Amino acid sequence: MTRYQHLANLLAERIEQGLYRSGEKLPSVRSLSQEHGVSISTVQEAYRVLENLQLIIPQPRSGYFVAKHKAQPPVPAMSRPVQRPVEVTQWDEVLMLLDARADSTITSFGGGSPDITQPSLKPLWREMSRVVQHNIHDVLSYDELAGRHDLREQIARLMLDHGSAVNADEIIVTSGCHSALAIALLSVCKPGDIVAVESPSFHGTMQMLRGLDIKAIEIPTDTESGISVEALELALEQWPVKGVILVPNCNNPLGFIMPEARKRAVLALAQRHDIVIFEDDVYGELAYDYPRPRSIKSFDIDGRVLLCSSFTKTIAPGLRVGWIAPGRYHDRVMHMKYAASGTTVPSTQLAVTAFIRDGHYHRHLRRMRQLYQHNMDTFTCWVRQYFPGEICVTRPKGGFMLWVELPERVDMVCVAQQLCRLKIQVAPGSLFSASGKYRNCLRINCALPTTEHNREALKKLGEAIYIAMEE
Repeated sequence: MTRYQHLANLLAERIEQGLYRSGEKLPSVRSLSQEHGVSISTVQEAYRVLENLQLIIPQPRSGYFVAKHKAQPPVPAMSRPVQRPVEVTQWDEVLMLLDARADSTITSFGGGSPDITQPSLKPLWREMSRVVQHNIHDVLSYDELAGRHDLREQIARLMLDHGSAVNADEIIVTSGCHSALAIALLSVCKPGDIVAVESPSFHGTMQMLRGLDIKAIEIPTDTESGISVEALELALEQWPVKGVILVPNCNNPLGFIMPEARKRAVLALAQRHDIVIFEDDVYGELAYDYPRPRSIKSFDIDGRVLLCSSFTKTIAPGLRVGWIAPGRYHDRVMHMKYAASGTTVPSTQLAVTAFIRDGHYHRHLRRMRQLYQHNMDTFTCWVRQYFPGEICVTRPKGGFMLWVELPERVDMVCVAQQLCRLKIQVAPGSLFSASGKYRNCLRINCALPTTEHNREALKKLGEAIYIAMEE
């Protein structure tokens, strides 16, 4: 994070905490420069960020003043799902969400696509062209079942950043994280088994369980620290749970980073009850603070954590390059990969390998972390401006997903249907529950650019919510 971003975040926190009151004059550029030991241009850039977020207002010849704005909405309370195994529903609604990808006229706040328009991706596009031109035999041939060894070496180096010391031979390349998680589940579970999940939980994971005929038991989850260890332990004592699926870093849809103490506690619980942890780390590299958070896998000593990830959210979904570090289940996962999908596409593996090896990946990550944090701040500001006052909003620590909880009387499923006529798509909270809970919630994709068009679309969304509250 740059100096001006650090300063902007510090000043924003002071404003939210009431240290600088509404309408109060802020310190001068020169005094802040001296106080924090930074240049005048750094302070000016920090003030520009706060102005864009509508937290402060410049007044000619007078300085900067705190804007009059709505109070910071509280974060949603810990979820309280019914703790019993259920069969996953909501497939038709998820299918509609997926179908909208093909319609470029729709403003999709409900999707999960990253921003793939940034110039830091240009080296990857050049590499893909070079790969096709100069490696035609490799591109058109079958790949190794485990994936290209040089790519697995690069992934092993990346995993060191979250504390996991694995070698290339312990990693299996897959067609994205979705494929990785499906293969991991196939390797451990059979139809009729029970798997514990966070609540709310990513709708793709929910539908994967449905497709594999696995029942889900939703566990209460705190919006700032993750799954309740106590509730998970109670479920393990009552039901024959086979494993637990967790997104502990930059969670989708809540955005939290699980504290290390809770990660260790969940792992200890899994060891005590001899269950598997399916760890989805697809957003872990997008944590706003550096260094990136450790994975649960990094604490694993007996191989019961199957870590699944990909470059879908950090680079681009069309690459379809993911991986599993399956621990003690390596041979089983290799067999299931062969049975489910066979080998993986070589061309994108070759391009991603070079993108990482030549240093472009980390430069791209630095850019995207800054961009997504800026987008998150901007979209949160718009939500506060255009949505009703009695809302709860998460405060993500990474990634680009924002979760909004509306008053109980708002049915976002109905609102979503009405918004279709305006070519605006949202993801109602019910998609993120096995049993269809959270109908008064929605998830917003903040990877969308902060354009005037998207601001107006979010304003229309807010207007639709107001109408729903009055009906």
